[in-house]
Amino acid sequence: MIRSRWRRTPIALLAVGVAAVVLSGCSTIGPLLDPDAPVRDDEGQIVEPNEQTDAFALQVGDCLDDAAATGEVTTVPTVPCSEPHDSEIYAAFELTQSAYPGEETTQGKADALCLPAFEEFVGEPYLESRFDFAYYYPTEESWASGDREVLCVIYDPAGPVTGSLRGVTD
Repeated sequence: MIRSRWRRTPIALLAVGVAAVVLSGCSTIGPLLDPDAPVRDDEGQIVEPNEQTDAFALQVGDCLDDAAATGEVTTVPTVPCSEPHDSEIYAAFELTQSAYPGEETTQGKADALCLPAFEEFVGEPYLESRFDFAYYYPTEESWASGDREVLCVIYDPAGPVTGSLRGVTD
């Protein structure tokens, strides 16, 4: 089975990227300082759609409208999970290599990390599920700026869903 893969690219300045990640959970301050930061409630859930959420502000539990995303991305459309969406971030992992391992190795590591996390999230093995997964992973350029994160996303190949896919086995 072929799985879609998306890559994140770094934003212009590392300092801005660090600020976006640090402030992404601040629903009041974040959007004022970074217009690409999602608006979140006190539990960290996205509460307003954002057509251009900074890719470095994404976190586990976020719901995305990213079916059209291809290649390298810097922003991703996000919505509250209570609204129809294309995918949901179900796991995040930090790669530990000091040097960029190359795109093929990075994708292999992402597969190896996201596959077992898929079963844990959904509650059934990947090969028995009607859902699929993809991931966002560092590019060589973003790696040089300190990006080591792989974000695993689950989606329904049949189209958009409403609500979380955690524990959905049918």
